[in-house]
Amino acid sequence: MFDHVTIRVSDGAASEAFYDLVLGTLGIERTNWEDDFAEWNDFSLSGWSPGKPVTRKLHVAFVAPSREAVDAFWRAGTGAGFESDGEPGPRPEYREDYYGSFVLDPDGNSAEAVHHGAMREGGGIDHLWFRVRDLAAAMEFYEAVGRHAGYRLNHDSPERAQFAGSSGSFSIVSGERTDPFHMAFPADDNAAVEAFHTDLVSLGYRDNGAPGERRKYHEGYYGAFVFDPDGHNIELVNHNR
Repeated sequence: MFDHVTIRVSDGAASEAFYDLVLGTLGIERTNWEDDFAEWNDFSLSGWSPGKPVTRKLHVAFVAPSREAVDAFWRAGTGAGFESDGEPGPRPEYREDYYGSFVLDPDGNSAEAVHHGAMREGGGIDHLWFRVRDLAAAMEFYEAVGRHAGYRLNHDSPERAQFAGSSGSFSIVSGERTDPFHMAFPADDNAAVEAFHTDLVSLGYRDNGAPGERRKYHEGYYGAFVFDPDGHNIELVNHNR
């Protein structure tokens, strides 16, 4: 479902310490770090700058290997002084076997550890929730992206829409907009990246980077970027070597 998700943070050291602590309880270890960047597989942090504000009001749920790990995630976060956003326990309104816990990160984003019977495979992020100003407009955008990224509309209600891939999902919720973040979806080849960019730009969405290789990430990193209606940076990427 996700190639990677990146949020911008107000204090890199504080956010890195938070995510090292809580993700460590789930067996998710840091895989890369530089002066202004830290990465845990498919989740990463970057510093803010003028025109690139701090991400706030995002909900990101991470795969937990067991209910005991969900408990440990919450204990570690709250024990270090971070605010609880929901104690460990069942949430049958999501799934009969859904068990999660929630802690707020230093910028107020809701980080969750979740364990259930249909968790995402092959990545640390199980799902995202974020708020949008115009649900119908956001749905139209993400349905267009889904034609190239391979996910589908799975739930549609007046307050929320959920999009799901073969494993993993994201939900858009009507309300006060989540501050900008970056979400990238995998592509099978360069042609899919090019078709995504051509299609979305032709529909009137704002370009944020034409298809091409970004060697600053690694050789063979071939991506393209557009902004969604709320200013989130959305990418399709093919790692072709």
